[in-house]
Amino acid sequence: MQRDYAARRIEIEGIVQGVGFRPFVYQLANRHNLKGEVLNTSSGVSIHVEGITKEIDSFCRELEINGPPLARITDISDYPETVKNHDSFLIAGSRPDASRSVLISPDVSICDDCLKELFDPHDRRFSYPFINCTNCGPRYSIIDDIPYDRPNTSMKHFRMCGKCQAEYDDPENRRFHAQPNACQDCGPYLTLYDNNRKMIDGINPVEKTAWLLKQGYIVAIKGLGGFHLAADAENDKAVCTLRKRKLREEKPFAIMSFDIERIKKFAVIEPGEEAILSSYRRPIVLLQKKEPNQLSREVSPKNKYFGTMLPYTPLHYLLMQHDFTALVMTSGNRSEEPISIDNEDAFNRFSDIADFYLTHNRDIYLRSDDSIVKRTAGETRFIRRSRGYVPTPVFLNRNMQSVLACGAELKNTVCITRNNKAFLSQHIGDLENLSTLEFFELTIRHMKRILDVDPEIVACDLHPDYLSTKYALSQKNVKIVRVQHHHAHIAGCMAENMIDGPVIGLSFDGTGYGEDGKIWGGEILVVEKSHFTRAAHISYIPMPGSAAAIKEPWRMAVSYLYDVFGEDLQDLDIPVIKTTSEDKTRFIIDMISNKINSPETSSLGRLFDGISAIIGIRNHVCFEGQAAMELEMLSDENTEETYDYEWVSDDKVYKILTAPIIKGIVLDVHNGVHPSVISGKFHRTVIRLFTELCKIIRKDTDIQRVALSGGVFQNSILLSGMVKALEENKFNVYSHKLVPANDGGISLGQAVIAAAVSGNMHNS
Repeated sequence: MQRDYAARRIEIEGIVQGVGFRPFVYQLANRHNLKGEVLNTSSGVSIHVEGITKEIDSFCRELEINGPPLARITDISDYPETVKNHDSFLIAGSRPDASRSVLISPDVSICDDCLKELFDPHDRRFSYPFINCTNCGPRYSIIDDIPYDRPNTSMKHFRMCGKCQAEYDDPENRRFHAQPNACQDCGPYLTLYDNNRKMIDGINPVEKTAWLLKQGYIVAIKGLGGFHLAADAENDKAVCTLRKRKLREEKPFAIMSFDIERIKKFAVIEPGEEAILSSYRRPIVLLQKKEPNQLSREVSPKNKYFGTMLPYTPLHYLLMQHDFTALVMTSGNRSEEPISIDNEDAFNRFSDIADFYLTHNRDIYLRSDDSIVKRTAGETRFIRRSRGYVPTPVFLNRNMQSVLACGAELKNTVCITRNNKAFLSQHIGDLENLSTLEFFELTIRHMKRILDVDPEIVACDLHPDYLSTKYALSQKNVKIVRVQHHHAHIAGCMAENMIDGPVIGLSFDGTGYGEDGKIWGGEILVVEKSHFTRAAHISYIPMPGSAAAIKEPWRMAVSYLYDVFGEDLQDLDIPVIKTTSEDKTRFIIDMISNKINSPETSSLGRLFDGISAIIGIRNHVCFEGQAAMELEMLSDENTEETYDYEWVSDDKVYKILTAPIIKGIVLDVHNGVHPSVISGKFHRTVIRLFTELCKIIRKDTDIQRVALSGGVFQNSILLSGMVKALEENKFNVYSHKLVPANDGGISLGQAVIAAAVSGNMHNS
């Protein structure tokens, strides 16, 4: 044997199972004339190679840089090994282990190779709507347990034909061990039904569906992570009908187009946006509208953006090729309920919404909404993190004992930690009804099973009435850690940026239960993972009607005006007073004066709402955050002026007085200043005000780092402006890029706080 002949064992962790990693290793080893084996283990992949040392070195280098598209190596270890005189290189059977900690790939879009086959009349899978390979297709939504093998997926019901089985067994084939592998002869199939559940036979279901959509019908379409409700986005009547039937008055609809060129007909695409649109994750991307455009005004009313995505399944491509500029593809659910994943459930829930149903017989085990992102301040930011990203973990700078964090009430996600990884669930939704609560509980059970963990620490929000809190408190034989809402926001930002405290945290949102029992939301905190202190906040203002004030911003307007003008507010010549009856205004004043159902709030979100109503933009909202969103959309970003602002120090806490801002805005309205200028001045005021306070707190604490979190930071003007102003003042600024700034990211913060409080974090 040659003197430079050696053997090595390589252990690889990460997303390396079910993504074509073993055949990649097999082919790479053969190119380098190496012998040995590769097999799946509980934590990833183990490789034994033997051969010329120089070739082994080259093999190891290529392992790290040239892996399959869906693979993600998180750790690689290399050990000398005894030469075992293997005759060849082979793919061995999986190693059985008691502990299972492999990472699972998210559901991803169809790859270019499969797309080429899909449209090739000479390919045996021509026009097959479930074409896939190891580089693409369903993963998370069809898995029931680990390991990720076909018997543990919803494909267990389909026995592969001889040709598919041969591909599945061939290490040289890109469908080697592709668990959803199938074709027309052995796999799932489509069926089209009318509204009476009658199967429409003797036709091509996709072609017929395209024809129906062009006629203005609404079709429920079963996709990868659940149903969509589809309509032709150019057909104003169809889009209006969908809005009316779905009881979705004004919230924007998501749309899908066949390719980038078609999207450019109605939206502006920046280079960074094109890359994320075309990525294998295929999120919905918020793109600025072109005006004029040919899409129905009802797709995204009173909004500068279209939420747009490219097709991500073969079915979508087959449908979209029928010359649509765009299709509305909105989540298949009723208002406030989870998306439907089951055919029978869809028939029942959409009986008064959909005219037809395009279904298939591959079960979806776990629903997953489309992810939504927006490019702001040079980065891609999540509004909703779900399909295409989950269950890829967020990596932490500490190992942690396993924690289950139950999230908040709105935009709920849950988080389970394992070692230095935080696994956030897909978007669950607003925990306000039984069906969403059942989905929440199902998701927790599913994540525990596929992650093979049963956390002994459970974290939840301080709010006693959140269903997520009630669930946590009902758990037995676990340690419960209750976490303040805004502390969790900032800790989540710190965790994803892999930094420890202390930081100055700007936590801005609409609602969060404070330690004093009041409603917080305009906070500057000094934060460590295990604790925080409140350094500054917007002064409290009554929230007349409590939850009603969120849906009716005119109530907040009256509250802010009453705080400044008292009973004289009735004499103000401004839109909100002129459009609100004197009796209604009097009713709100009485509620405030008598402290009847008027909890106090420091929320910046509510201040945005109040100002939106004061200047005549929005007195009532149809969806959460609408008033603040329209105030942002209207803003003149070139405005440099600000309103007067003021704060007072009370027991070492700075309290921001809203009265000077409200006075300035009312004066501008009286003087006929355009609402766009008022909005611009208000945004500029918030940026300057909080930057000045951060400078004062830095002087008090010597803290140079600022973390930004909370749903208000979905406002692009505010986020970009705060980052710019703080960096100009020599702060190190951290914001969200891996999880949403809104409550969809709060479970991450809850988890790391609970671990820190429990003393279960240590350097990895």
